[in-house]
Parts: sequence; C-alpha cells; structure tokens
Amino acid sequence: MEGFDAIYYEEEIENHEEIEPADISLVPDPVVIRGAGNMTVFGLSNRFSTEFPSGLVSRVAPEEFKETVMRINGILKKTLPVNVKWLFCGCLCCCCTLGCSLWPVICLSKRTQHSLNKLLEWENSYLYNKLGLHWRLSKQQCDSSSMMEYVILIEFLPKIPIYRPD
Repeated sequence: MEGFDAIYYEEEIENHEEIEPADISLVPDPVVIRGAGNMTVFGLSNRFSTEFPSGLVSRVAPEEFKETVMRINGILKKTLPVNVKWLFCGCLCCCCTLGCSLWPVICLSKRTQHSLNKLLEWENSYLYNKLGLHWRLSKQQCDSSSMMEYVILIEFLPKIPIYRPD
C-alpha cells in the first residue's frame, strides 16, 4: 500500500501539443426527427411528429418547436398530394414515355425540398441560431431497410468564446 496515494507522471512526447480545456467544446449529438406520416414520396414523409424531443429540453420552448414543425407539415400538406397524383400518372404512362413521364414528379419533389430548406433557413436565421441550434433537412438511411429517408436534424452549434481585451 506504499504507492497508493503516490502521483506518477507520464513522459511527455516531444511533438505532442497540449490542448487546453478551453479549446475543447463538447457538442451533443443532433436530435433526429423522423417522418411520422403514412405516406412517403421519394423519401419525404407527408408529416413530422410535433411531439417535443427530450434532447431539446431547456434549449427551446415546446411551443416554438411545435410551431416550426407545424409550418413544415403545412408545406408538406400542400405539396405532397400533388406529387402523389403526378407519380401515379407518371407510373401509368411510364412504358409509353420511356420513363420521361416521371420527370414532373422529380421536379416537384425537388421543389418541395427547396421550400422546406428555405423555411428552415428562415427559422434558423430569426430564432434558432440565436439559441445555439441549427435545423436542416437531411437524407439518412432507414433503420429497418437500406432505403433512404429525409429527416429533420437539429444540430447544436458550438459556443464560440468571445475574446475581450482587458
């Protein structure tokens, strides 16, 4: 028991740079919000759940979160039924047009994604970036299969120390 409370120092490596604790910022993993709808067109679900995730407690108000998700669901509610109709028509005419009848669906899907990205950028610039959060639409692999789906990622921005000269 003679070396129980002894302090042993490891040898310093010559080219090793020490990192100060102030230089390290631990950022939590992003919060993932998966689609909760009953219909998916090109990986984009027809709605997202408004249930408040536990990872955002004390970061954002549940009401603000719900309003943002309701705005996203509003865009999806307007655009996805049109996309489904064009997809159905495109599939019916696919053999006759050699697949060209699916182009309108692809363009409408891209327009929906663009609308969602614009909404999220607006929300980020006016609210969430000030709270240290960043929302974005991201493509991820489904848990149960090799298919891809669009999810909402809520990333935590690292806090940047402000240098104030004395």
